[in-house]
Amino acid sequence: MPKTPRIKPLSLKDPLSQRGLSQSLETEWLRSNRLGAYSAGTILGCNTRRYHGLLVAATNPPVGRVLALSTLMEQLVVDGKIIDLATNEFADTFSPNGAELLAEFRDDHAATFVWQVGETTVTREVLLAADANAVAVRYHIDGPAEKLLIRPFTALRDFHALRRNDGREWTVDTTDAGVSVCDPKAGIAPLHLTCKHTDFDGDPQWWYRLLYRVDRDRGQDAFEDLYSPGLFTWTPNGKNRCKLVASLGEPVGVGMKSTIKARRDTQKAFLAGTATDDRLVARLAASAAAYVANRQTEQHAGGLSILAGFPWFADWGRDAFIALPGLLLETGQLELARGVFCTYAEAIHDGLVPNRFDDYGGEPHYNTVDASLWFIMAAERYMQCVADDVEASGFWTQTLRPACETILRHYRDGTRFGIHAADDGLLLAGGPETQLTWMDAKLGEEVITARYGKPVEINAMWHSAHCILAERCRGDDPDAASTYARHAAGIASAFIEAFWNPEFRWLNDVITPAGPDASLRPNQVLAVSLPHSPLSTEQQRAILNVIEEKLLTPVGLRTLSPDDSRYRRRYGGCWESRERAYHQGTVWAWLIGPFIEAYLKVEAAAGNAHAPTQARRWLSGFADHLEHAGLGHVSEIFDGDWPHHPRGCFAQAWSVAEVLRACRLVDRAEAEAGK
Repeated sequence: MPKTPRIKPLSLKDPLSQRGLSQSLETEWLRSNRLGAYSAGTILGCNTRRYHGLLVAATNPPVGRVLALSTLMEQLVVDGKIIDLATNEFADTFSPNGAELLAEFRDDHAATFVWQVGETTVTREVLLAADANAVAVRYHIDGPAEKLLIRPFTALRDFHALRRNDGREWTVDTTDAGVSVCDPKAGIAPLHLTCKHTDFDGDPQWWYRLLYRVDRDRGQDAFEDLYSPGLFTWTPNGKNRCKLVASLGEPVGVGMKSTIKARRDTQKAFLAGTATDDRLVARLAASAAAYVANRQTEQHAGGLSILAGFPWFADWGRDAFIALPGLLLETGQLELARGVFCTYAEAIHDGLVPNRFDDYGGEPHYNTVDASLWFIMAAERYMQCVADDVEASGFWTQTLRPACETILRHYRDGTRFGIHAADDGLLLAGGPETQLTWMDAKLGEEVITARYGKPVEINAMWHSAHCILAERCRGDDPDAASTYARHAAGIASAFIEAFWNPEFRWLNDVITPAGPDASLRPNQVLAVSLPHSPLSTEQQRAILNVIEEKLLTPVGLRTLSPDDSRYRRRYGGCWESRERAYHQGTVWAWLIGPFIEAYLKVEAAAGNAHAPTQARRWLSGFADHLEHAGLGHVSEIFDGDWPHHPRGCFAQAWSVAEVLRACRLVDRAEAEAGK
């Protein structure tokens, strides 16, 4: 058996001089835990988003997120001279600018910063607790130093919002256990700070109008006021280590050794599941666990879900089941996968899997047509993964099959949002005011990509879902299998009639009440990649050829052909500008998964032994990307035009998952070709 890959710690030596200020401020690190809490920032330690912070707590796991500890500003005292280590940006300056002394950033068991001050090295390790809303920051000093001054800054606000000093009083309580900071009118639990072997000086300060440059570039309010309760002073006196712990709600201890071990054990488990020496796969597998989070349900206190992306997304049904095969099946985490299936199966209502769970604990939102179909696709991949496993058979019988059949029954008979089977057997969904597919951008009442009617990928999944149920029921329920097979055949015939466009030799994107929309979009690739395709081999190849020519980039597929007058070359600017570009040319990394799968399938049928080599070449751009933007992760989206700058979330579940799954498909194709 292949050895479990080892992850060599990513070390960015002298980040500022090697990368430049701008690129260093665009390179971000992430740590998360099963609660949905996280720590994130840039490799310079300068926060560039309102979502950056050393402790973003999840008060109602995995949501209810609160920006608790924003940053720490450290000063080293050597020979009576105070030297700033921290970095903050304001409207027209950096102050302080300790980045000039930053010698190294390591993305290892902790997010590790190393400053070099003459003969003295100061190391800071940021380690998020494995199972609590708490973070530990450990300092190590090697060389002469008189003191280290540590000033914590807090926002204590919803992580989507920004803090302003409105003049109201904060409370600061000091005890033997540490310091407790609270904004009594915010309705948020206090932040507890402990730092042993230090002295705390109550010196409350407000720092005004810190700039978050990413928010500014996104056309958002980008200035924040932060509060500091005082200053911790550490005098080494022969002890070269000091640890500060911040927790929301109650004082929490964070053991460094146990927390590091827990992180490494988790990574080891995900890595072992891949059984490959591919370094890109290893990096992605090590990051996959970041997206798995607890979600308590009525029946399961230990329920699980998948967070769509960091830093701002919670758990979305569509994202969860596109991501699940790559994140959990390709890494061998079958028990976790079952936990996610159970969470969403319990939440199915009128045949609909939730589009998303509410950020603030309210009722789930069901405005989607595809999440339920992705549930079925993921269920089939799970069953393929476990093969003849007895436990899996029971899970299919008790959980997966009932959920899948409920979905198909409600979709055929009709459910919310106008979802129902038309007379020709194809699936109809929505109206002019709805956005039920993954291309869901909307400005007020204006739907940017109006795809109501019969969307191509929805009907490709609709067909495949019936084929899947027909095969799965064949052994123990031949009548049901026959019914599903009959429906699948009718859908296949209607699909080709409605969607195949002989003029362009690609699939129409959606059949609207006004007629076919022949926009060249990537959604049609699913009609080739899914387990069952209604298309001929010639049609499949024609589709892949045009996608390769017009939509394929080194980081995914464009959402619209550059030849289209609506094509947007760049994603950025104000909210309106971003929404109009979101699915109008912007590249989405997750689409590389179905494209690679479709390509390998078609080329394997043609006997092309060189296809895996070409597929691996198409995936090679992601290896470099993992060391920029979100370290070890894949961004949500990229600009449509070269150089395809990363945008949106810097760590996206389905991006990581589908790149990982595509790599594993290539591994298997190479192994098959080598037989």
